[in-house]
Amino acid sequence: MVKSLLHGFRAHWRLAVTILLVAGVVAGNVIAWAHARAMSRFVRSGERTASPEKLGGLAKARVLLTGVTLTRPENRQTPKDVGLEFQTVHFPGAKGIQLAAWFVPAIPPTTNGTILLFHGYGASKAALLPPAAEFHALGWNTLLVDFHGSGGSAGDTTSVGWHEAEDVAAAFAEAAKLAPSKPRVLYGVSMGAAACLRALHVQGVRPDALILECPFDRMLTTVQHRFHAMRLPSFPFAELLVFWGGQTGGFDAFAHNPVDYAPSVRCPTLLMHGAKDPRVYVREVERIYERLGGEKSLVVFPKLGHQSYVEADANVWRKEVKGQLALVVAQAKP
Repeated sequence: MVKSLLHGFRAHWRLAVTILLVAGVVAGNVIAWAHARAMSRFVRSGERTASPEKLGGLAKARVLLTGVTLTRPENRQTPKDVGLEFQTVHFPGAKGIQLAAWFVPAIPPTTNGTILLFHGYGASKAALLPPAAEFHALGWNTLLVDFHGSGGSAGDTTSVGWHEAEDVAAAFAEAAKLAPSKPRVLYGVSMGAAACLRALHVQGVRPDALILECPFDRMLTTVQHRFHAMRLPSFPFAELLVFWGGQTGGFDAFAHNPVDYAPSVRCPTLLMHGAKDPRVYVREVERIYERLGGEKSLVVFPKLGHQSYVEADANVWRKEVKGQLALVVAQAKP
């Protein structure tokens, strides 16, 4: 009798534990799916969730339960605000989504070529005005591009550089129409840098040079760092977020790795990074640098993080960029 009761108790206990485990797995995946969807879709209203480092305890708990709010990036400035004349151009990008860009022509007679500028995650082309002004002063046309979902472009999603690579390719073709037979240089920041590298690897884009700032090495790595910034364990939550992020966005997020795109680069590349970047560690950028083909240089700003380098350390940024662009001009001469 006692043995029978014990056996029944153990059976019920195992069943209860199994149900709890299954429920936990299901709940974890549902939460991860909701988070991934929130992080890849822009909303038109609401207050944008602050960066992980700025969240308090209660705010972190709320975010973990409900997900982030990613408001649609808007352009609150134009090139005219920094003294530049421009025209707005439109062309189809990824999945045929209409993109918007600002074309700022160089002042004749000096027109060295065109620099295409691509912004980071959750930003828009207005964030690129400071470097665009610098490029313009050096005698270059600039084409500032809103990725789909941002600024003046159509759409409401982001894939953190995967589908954005198609936007890069479309803008690259548009630049050839705006300034035929002139060198084209890609400038990308964070997600924009990752999209540029993928465009070379997958889309067959062949620029005359690259200028890249703080690209992440792997999608999984950069998601893990967000958990680290919140002082939370990343496993298995980062893996679940990457999986569901890819599922909701229609791509293999585990294969979205700029470090694997780097060997496709054959043009001169200037890679810049901040040593105190909490989103992308120096060693991760070094891995990209090591795998780049072609002539290359790496500049690490010892006191900077994940930010605008031209605004934070203009003298060093100008020196490095000027040298890179001088190389392009020299190679373009007959």
